[in-house]
Amino acid sequence: MNLSDRTRRVREEALRLGFDACGFAKAGRLEQEERRLSEWLNQGRHGKMGYMANHFDKRVDPTKLVPGAKSVVSVIGSYFHPDHLRQNDGPKIAKYAQGRDYHNVYKQKLRKLFRFTEQMLGGLKGRVFVDSAPVLDKAWAVRAGLGWIGKNSNLLNKNIGSFTFIGEMIVDAEFLYSSISADHCGTCTRCIEACPTNAIYEPYRVDGSRCISYFTIELKEQMPEEYQDDIGDWLFGCDICQDVCPWNRDAGLSQMEDLAPRDELLERDINFWEELDLDQYNALFEDSAVRRAKFEKFKMNAAVVSRNRSRDESAADHGE
Repeated sequence: MNLSDRTRRVREEALRLGFDACGFAKAGRLEQEERRLSEWLNQGRHGKMGYMANHFDKRVDPTKLVPGAKSVVSVIGSYFHPDHLRQNDGPKIAKYAQGRDYHNVYKQKLRKLFRFTEQMLGGLKGRVFVDSAPVLDKAWAVRAGLGWIGKNSNLLNKNIGSFTFIGEMIVDAEFLYSSISADHCGTCTRCIEACPTNAIYEPYRVDGSRCISYFTIELKEQMPEEYQDDIGDWLFGCDICQDVCPWNRDAGLSQMEDLAPRDELLERDINFWEELDLDQYNALFEDSAVRRAKFEKFKMNAAVVSRNRSRDESAADHGE
């Protein structure tokens, strides 16, 4: 079987499994990303996400993570669903976390893709990854022709938008490699202007230690008081820079029902979240990415959101 046929067959199987796009890149050291990551870490932009500095060589070179690797096969899929719009006026959970935990959904499908490729080739060595190891997944998706990195540092795809998850197979087989996508952000700066914490401190550069997602998920203790007003209604994560992006006006809809938002998470008021106890939290967020924040952290976030909503309602009552 020639490279063209094997590449086509793997891509077709990926689409059959529910991914929206699949691309191929030659495994090797990411020299440009290595410099940028080193600078980002040295400037302390990762805040207390110490894991970002771990396994640096493996993070910038998949052949050190998976010995013998020749290719990185990247897949992306939309998680956007019309029901996400039902949450607009209440306390907010980022869209990606409203359905089943994407790590589990994607990893199951990637394992199927791996087995398909293994059987097709008569053998295959490698690993599958879904945001679970030191892999620069967005960089590899770009190299696989699946989109470009926007000014908010998210992967953007002309047909799907940015409400996507990324997964990879790093394997010892060769394929026909994709062309790198062009940047289509142009002069647009809506994501930069919309970020309430100024985390996007210049185009294509994000200070992770000032991002609302960092404050509500990664930072285990209480968020700094100077940023609490800017959190607004965000209980977990943030979609602001994606919601304002023109490429998401017609965001592609997810083909995976497991990623659809759970009804029990939508249209809840702040009283519900403030009164939530541990048993309810565990039941509500079973197999959910929200569990990354832990119960105590989630309740801290709810208290901040409650204070913000009370302040805004008081200001509205006084005509401010």
